[in-house]
Amino acid sequence: MSEEQNNCGMRPWQRKLHDVIFEAETPAGRLFDVLLLIAILASVLAVVLESVESVDERYHTQLRVAEWSFTIVFTIEYVLRLICVQRPWRYARSFFGVVDLLAILPSFLSLLIPGSHELAVIRGLRLLRVFRIFKLARYLGEAEALVEGLKASRAKITVFLTTVLISVTIMGALMHLVEGPENGFVDIPHGIYWAIVTMTTVGFGDLTPMTGPGKFIASVMMVFGYSLIIVPTGIISAEIAVGKSRQNNTEACPHCMKVGHDRKAEYCDRCVGAL
Repeated sequence: MSEEQNNCGMRPWQRKLHDVIFEAETPAGRLFDVLLLIAILASVLAVVLESVESVDERYHTQLRVAEWSFTIVFTIEYVLRLICVQRPWRYARSFFGVVDLLAILPSFLSLLIPGSHELAVIRGLRLLRVFRIFKLARYLGEAEALVEGLKASRAKITVFLTTVLISVTIMGALMHLVEGPENGFVDIPHGIYWAIVTMTTVGFGDLTPMTGPGKFIASVMMVFGYSLIIVPTGIISAEIAVGKSRQNNTEACPHCMKVGHDRKAEYCDRCVGAL
């Protein structure tokens, strides 16, 4: 049994394929990722150009051929990614696994729903791999810290959002009562819509209070909205400060697909699998 099989339970060819597709530390892996980024940019550009009527009229066939060519390439790449990891289902459920799948679905979906291929611009999310390709490991660490901060603060954020939803419902009902249909607040849902727009300080202006009490309520909502803006930021920032990530390389674990480990680490700090 080879050393690769001992460490990761993978065949030598799977390990080599994994190093090319998932790693950016080798010349082959770096070349693969750079070519992939170029293909992603070209595919997104093709989708964008196809939405321009004057361009589509002249180059519709070429753009469609290019789109399907990229889709086939990305489909093959996605299958290879599943083949060269020890736990394909875990990769498929990871962030990049989901993004890689969503990158190819719109083209196939367009066979049933015309025009849905334009959703292929979601491939732009795959460009996040640029941080790994160009060894910007500190950005990977910051991204990991942000994700962990969001996970750690999800209970607090849930309470915050619940409070906001209850508040806008109450204020929307109150504005419907105070202003009434004659001022555009024809029902409570319209009042809730106005409360959300006002609390978030967007202020479309399509619904505005006309009475004195209504303007007073609007003023309170605006001040309340400014005070709410800083709450989620403070919660997440506090969690990030507590759980600051320390990863400093771009290696991807072949078991759980976590990216970013200590350079001297031999085992993943998430799943304890051999690196």
